[in-house]
Amino acid sequence: MKYQLFPRSQGMTKELCQVVECFDSVESKICSANNNLKSNAVLAQLADPLSALGYAVELSKAKSDKIRVPVLFGYNNSIDKEYNADALSADGRLVIEIEAGRATENNQYLKDIFQACMMFGVEYLVLAVREVYRTHHDFDLIYTFLETLYISGRVNLPLQGILLIGY
Repeated sequence: MKYQLFPRSQGMTKELCQVVECFDSVESKICSANNNLKSNAVLAQLADPLSALGYAVELSKAKSDKIRVPVLFGYNNSIDKEYNADALSADGRLVIEIEAGRATENNQYLKDIFQACMMFGVEYLVLAVREVYRTHHDFDLIYTFLETLYISGRVNLPLQGILLIGY
């Protein structure tokens, strides 16, 4: 497993370190070099350690189990638009998205970044992807994209950081 926080000029917060520790605790079960798990199966392995930290974790695809994060508000503070997350910290500042095969093949990581930028109160995105998927090195491809995004300075994201984790 490897990880990198972007922008690279920023150090890891305590909360981000705790998330990395959750991934470390299940690494042998989710490592993409030895396992071919779908993203939901990876999330299932992380559910207990994340829940122990107070995270809300999507337990199934049932509507009642979705982790809803507000995007737009309407009259009387009703939610007009929301996005779903795989996991959300208790204070709503840190959102976690786990991808498997779709991470780079369908550019799902770009959608995850966009949605995290739109989510109310979210400051950090943890984006977990396979290190290797078929012949792709997903972690490396996304690392290069994020490195270019932050170094160029041409696009400013409203997030304090993106933690990329390769499992």
